[in-house]
Amino acid sequence: MADNQYPNITQFAMKASSFLVIGLVIAAVAGGCMTTTIRAGEGAVKFSPFGGTDLEIQYSEGLQFHAPWVGLTRYNLKIQERLEISEALSSNGLQIGLDVTIRWRPIAGELPQLHTTYGESYYTTLIQPELRSALREIVGQFTPEELYSTKRTEVETDIYDEVARAVAGRFVEIDAVLVRDIRLPAQIRQAIESKLEEEQEAERYEFTIAKERLEAQRKEIEANGQAEYQRIIVASLTDQFLRFKGIEATLALATSPNAKTVIVGGGQDGLPLILGNN
Repeated sequence: MADNQYPNITQFAMKASSFLVIGLVIAAVAGGCMTTTIRAGEGAVKFSPFGGTDLEIQYSEGLQFHAPWVGLTRYNLKIQERLEISEALSSNGLQIGLDVTIRWRPIAGELPQLHTTYGESYYTTLIQPELRSALREIVGQFTPEELYSTKRTEVETDIYDEVARAVAGRFVEIDAVLVRDIRLPAQIRQAIESKLEEEQEAERYEFTIAKERLEAQRKEIEANGQAEYQRIIVASLTDQFLRFKGIEATLALATSPNAKTVIVGGGQDGLPLILGNN
């Protein structure tokens, strides 16, 4: 009889579990509860058919519970990057190709306004047109040579400033604009490169000439110094000075251990005459 009771208990437990699961599902549906997971670096905007977009509430990361009739639109709040390949005319009307990378992100606290004003395609309706407009305006202020060589950093800065100014107050912020490449017609590029090489060669010649000029000045100063030194030495070699130096030498030799004979006044001009022991 005990053996017959265990199957009944098992069947009862299984039925109870099934009823519990069904009950939970019914409770969730009756309570009108749904969930949406907002991933790291995202935010979400709430939309309800009964009240439209909620401009006051912005959902943050994590598991969010909401009514079944409420929709959550997620936005990436991290810095995003896109490469734009574009063309513009230089100041002299030459067609210039540019590869430009732009970095941006939505302003976290203004997602509802961004959503209602531009929507999920805000890049193509807001950022991209302003970037292309800035490219045409800024590139048109420079010559091909300036764009290719001397003014590239300035062009990059001007484009960033223009785009950042254009989107200011429009729920996004520009992090950077980077000019990756500037493409010119092959003949124009070769002409610019040849000119730059000639300018560098001319600068090397100027440097060499300046270096030689400085070396010549150094040698002239050195020669003048030696000539002045010799003039002073010659002017100081008077008879009295020579006699004085001869007496000093005589006294030094007289005190040395070598055998010698010193005849005072025996030499020419009255200098001492020194005779060795040979």
